[in-house]
Amino acid sequence: MHIKTQKNLVIKRTNNKPIVLDIYALDNNQKKPLVIYCHGYKGFKDWGANNLIAHQFALNGIVFLKFNFSHNGGTTEQPIDFPDLDAFANNTFSKELDDIDTVLNWVFSEKKFVDVININNITIIGHSRGAGISIIKAEEDARIQKVVSWAGVSDFESRFPAGETLLQWKKDGVTYIENSRTKQQMPLSYQLYEDLIKNRERLNIQRAAKKLNKPHLIVHGSLDPTVSITEAQQLHSWSKKSKLEIMEGSNHVFHALHPWTEQNMPTDLEKVVQKTITFIGSNKLETEFFSH
Repeated sequence: MHIKTQKNLVIKRTNNKPIVLDIYALDNNQKKPLVIYCHGYKGFKDWGANNLIAHQFALNGIVFLKFNFSHNGGTTEQPIDFPDLDAFANNTFSKELDDIDTVLNWVFSEKKFVDVININNITIIGHSRGAGISIIKAEEDARIQKVVSWAGVSDFESRFPAGETLLQWKKDGVTYIENSRTKQQMPLSYQLYEDLIKNRERLNIQRAAKKLNKPHLIVHGSLDPTVSITEAQQLHSWSKKSKLEIMEGSNHVFHALHPWTEQNMPTDLEKVVQKTITFIGSNKLETEFFSH
């Protein structure tokens, strides 16, 4: 089976930064389900084993679209890593929601693309912070039918500093987080926090999860050191059509690394991908798995 891969396509926008994306699909004339994959904080579309993930979904008859958020720190010329730290500094949750909207609008406006996907079978997958954004977008956008959280966060606000640290950030206008892999000092503008407070209701993951009346798969490693498994359990308790899959002994990235040079995915990640493919392919989700 031939997988058609389109890498680094660019959606240009008049008053905003462009979005770079990849599409993986079986090269046939059948209409297929679509996955839109959202990376997490300090992530990008080509991180780790993401290309292997995309290939596996495509082999199973699912079109896989992965993209870089417009302010993730990458550029159209260099979509891997973080050459544009000014953009990274000025990212917000609202901008990420707008980015997903742009991608969805592009999907629905590209005639050649609409011909190969089933627009009534669109799933959004988010990893880590991207999962929180995905839940919010899935709740508010009827074009998305299903949502998948991989190592997803259940709350944004609790991740921000308080007290003197927050006041100092406001005074300075910027704070810095070290990227342990690239050793870059990555700037975060105070506007990230201002955006959260200004849009507190919309950006409340608990609110969105409780209103989310769509099939929702939650996958989380039991030994995730970055996002506690209790957050997955919270999401499961809020999201009434959710199924929780705990990966025993697994970490935040299901044992992937960047760069990933192996020909196969780590075993745990392969299992996560297979569980997700099964979830997307099942039409019995509402009655069999998701009543609680």
